[in-house]
Parts: sequence; C-alpha cells; structure tokens
Amino acid sequence: MADSIKVKNCNLRLLKGDITDLDIESFVYYAKEDLALGSGYGTAISVRGGPTIQKELDGFGKIKTTEAVVSMAGEMKAKYIIHANGPKFQEENLPEKLKQTILTSLQKAEEKGIKAIAFPPMGAGFYGVPLEQSAEITLNTIKEYLSGETKLEDAVVCLLDNREYLPFKNKLSSLK
Repeated sequence: MADSIKVKNCNLRLLKGDITDLDIESFVYYAKEDLALGSGYGTAISVRGGPTIQKELDGFGKIKTTEAVVSMAGEMKAKYIIHANGPKFQEENLPEKLKQTILTSLQKAEEKGIKAIAFPPMGAGFYGVPLEQSAEITLNTIKEYLSGETKLEDAVVCLLDNREYLPFKNKLSSLK
C-alpha cells in the first residue's frame, strides 16, 4: 500500500511505478520548452499514447520555464497530460522556479476540472535536481496547495524505484 496523508479533502500519496502507465486522470510530464517528446518518459508517452499527442503539442508552440500546457493523453490510461517546463540543471533560482512549475501544473489541472493528478519526482533524474530537494519542494508545494481551496481529490507522486521512493517517503513522513 502506498504511503499517504490526507490534506483537507484530498489524498496526497506516493506510488511506485511508471507514471506513463498509471490508471489516473492526469499526470505531469517534465517537458522541454519546445514541447517535443524526447527520450525517456517522452518516448513512453509517444509509444503508449500515439502520434496525436505530439501533434496537439505542436499547436502550442514554445512555453517558458514554469509554464505548462494540458494535452489529451491519446491511447494511454490517463485522460490528460500536463506538460510542465521546469528548471533545468543548476538554473538560477531553481527552488523558486520548481515550486512555481508545480503550482502552475496544479492550477492547469484545476482549470480543466481534473480531480486526480500524478507528479514524477520533479526535476530529478535527467535535469539534475537532487532527490531530497525534489522531495522537499514537490511535497511541500502540493501540500500547501491542497490546504487551500481546491477541487482536487487525489494527488500522487509516482516514483520509479526505491532510490526515488525513499527520499519522498521520508519527507512525506515528516509532513504527517
């Protein structure tokens, strides 16, 4: 069973698995500014979701750091993908930009009437944000957002393996 906490009327929980294969209404993809579905999860989105996703993204043009757009999820289990352009590597003001990227993703979900959203370990992995910092910023930001007025009912952080899971589990335990 996943580790979770209740924040007002919403569950904030951790899951282990592949975010692109989750049976959830929406998930966040850490996108590039040109919205091209590249390697890693981008490839999984292209393969599982089909070509309609990239075609829809091409219509948006470029987005700036901290911005996000919502696309349909094609043939995937999810209905929507929130493509969020977060900070990369040791970018200036990285913690503030990462927090704003998460907030923008949550706001885009609300605008679409989405009730369930899954996040990856934001910025970790390819973009070099240490897992502990990602856990701190991601979970604090989501909890703070859920403490306000929201129609979200389920917020998930989906982690691929124990290496990613443990720092998030430790941080979530400190929020209880």
